[in-house]
Amino acid sequence: MSDCGPAHIEEPGPAELRDPLIRRELTRAGVWLGLAVGIVLIWFLAQPILLILGGVVFASMLDGGTRLLGRVLPIGRGWRLAIVCLGVLAFLIWTMVFAGMELAGQASTLRTVITEQVNRVLGWAGDVGLVAEGASGNLGNQLMGSLGKLTNAVGTAVGAVTSLVMMVVIGVFVAVDPRLYDRGVAWMMPMRSRSGFYTTTRRMAFTMRRLMAGRLLGMTVEGFGTWLMCLAAGIPMAALLGLLTGLLAFVPNVGAIVSGVLLVAVGFSAGTETGLWAIAIYLVVQMVDGYLIVPMVAKRTVDLAPALVLGAQLLFGALFGILGLALADPIVAMLKTWLERASEAQPLKPMVMDDAGDLHPAINLLPPGG
Repeated sequence: MSDCGPAHIEEPGPAELRDPLIRRELTRAGVWLGLAVGIVLIWFLAQPILLILGGVVFASMLDGGTRLLGRVLPIGRGWRLAIVCLGVLAFLIWTMVFAGMELAGQASTLRTVITEQVNRVLGWAGDVGLVAEGASGNLGNQLMGSLGKLTNAVGTAVGAVTSLVMMVVIGVFVAVDPRLYDRGVAWMMPMRSRSGFYTTTRRMAFTMRRLMAGRLLGMTVEGFGTWLMCLAAGIPMAALLGLLTGLLAFVPNVGAIVSGVLLVAVGFSAGTETGLWAIAIYLVVQMVDGYLIVPMVAKRTVDLAPALVLGAQLLFGALFGILGLALADPIVAMLKTWLERASEAQPLKPMVMDDAGDLHPAINLLPPGG
């Protein structure tokens, strides 16, 4: 005798790939799985990704120099790029050959001076009760140990040089033909998204060129200004202090603090009057950079809030080390440019709140004929 109950309706299962519902659900699952795998890969491949970003930043510097040179030399882009690369190479060779021996000797002296000044400050802190008795030595060892760990975070000397060479090579290749890589990335996107991608990359490149030009200008002014004023004031190791100040100026906020500490510590090692001159030099350099160079650059580039940049530096520095700290500012600038472009492509509709506290599109609440 047959069952008179309602007939059972078979639903498509996971093996029925021809069913639109199954294909749609598998697509959604694949998107979420791909997102999870992408996050894991980004975490484990953070250092190579940062090296690539560093190469892109260096490429923007080369591209900016090539474009600037094109305003005075009516020659091909390849020749102008070669001139810029040769100029960078010549500067590095000059620094290593002519100034290398002097800077190496000053670097050894600087380490001794900083260690003595740190021990002197910790001893004073122990005398006034800011540090527990007997803890100043341990604290000094911890500071020097932390400095060693910070240095080891970059890797060995060979690893650091290798990373630098990789960034330079990537930067040169990208600067030779940037459009080639734009087209390569856009090729993996749907046709409808390529126009917006090209617009976004052009704005990012423009912002990065202006940002790096301003950064190089600030590094040059701070480095040469510190060197000349230290020479005039009789502060020891003026050449090394000028070089370190210029290099540290690449990292906003944090670099200024570190260079200031080094400058003041070396100044007071030569006497109280020299230390006061060091403080005055630091204030003059930072005021010129903060009130003249930075506002001038901010008008022509993306305007980044100092607290935003400092927060990104702390976050990237804690996650990815010194390389993340150095690239935090360019990454934030590119992200802001991308978000601004995305907001232009999809403008938000104005919303209003009704008496019940619910949000609705403003057009839906207009009176008839309004």
